[in-house]
Amino acid sequence: MATPSPSPSPSPSPSPNHAPAPAPTFEELLAEGASVPTDGWDFSWFEGRATEARPSWGYARAMGERLARASAALDLHTGGGEVLSTAPTLPPLTVATEGWPPNVAKATALLHPRGVAVVAVPDDAPLPFAEGAFDLVVSRHPVSPPWAEIARVLRPGGTYFAQHVGPSSVYELVEHFLGPQPDDRRNARHPDRERVGAEAAGLEIVELRAERLRMEFHDIAAVVHFLRKVIWMVPGFTVDAYRPQLRALHERIEAEGSFVAYSSRHLFDARKPSG
Repeated sequence: MATPSPSPSPSPSPSPNHAPAPAPTFEELLAEGASVPTDGWDFSWFEGRATEARPSWGYARAMGERLARASAALDLHTGGGEVLSTAPTLPPLTVATEGWPPNVAKATALLHPRGVAVVAVPDDAPLPFAEGAFDLVVSRHPVSPPWAEIARVLRPGGTYFAQHVGPSSVYELVEHFLGPQPDDRRNARHPDRERVGAEAAGLEIVELRAERLRMEFHDIAAVVHFLRKVIWMVPGFTVDAYRPQLRALHERIEAEGSFVAYSSRHLFDARKPSG
């Protein structure tokens, strides 16, 4: 999703002979949001339609620095390979896993030219790699971190470095569609819970940081595309199933200029003990 940018300078008033085009209707915006492809994790379509602040730690840059020092690395749940592909230097052995077939194809096309092997692995399946195969495992927004498998494939002294989605992320939007959610769902991705899972697998936490970040949706097409792309937010979302909620949110955006929500992110830096 696009990062916030300064407001542009006001445009000159249109000539009387060149009236501005009418704003898209509610139905036109719904159709547009429903037609955009959802494969991969490229959020460039949201430019000008939605914004999300980025965490202060700069995950992609920090990941690239670690990859440049590694000898064998694994990128879990790579999506379409977009984040891994930003690394200037990759280790001699670099492997990526992905569970959704359209993303596997997209990641393969993007990463194979750089010598990365992309392996199709269901999100809940064991990793098809030998014990101690990697000195670095990275992941940006894993579906659910498989702690025991991460610890198994890491070499002693190896590192897991990842950015996770945190608890109650974008729940202002989720609860507009689904109503109040139970605490168990709200806190399912809490960093304290994930710390327990990582430590139970034998990993040592070097650093764990969390931030909440402002998001804005400027039209209902952006909401539709977001919910189609991030399918776990409102499971089973379709335009037809949630048309009344979409209409209400469209009217709110029209009246207020945007819909504000807050994403939740945390940075995991964990280490497998050497001894």
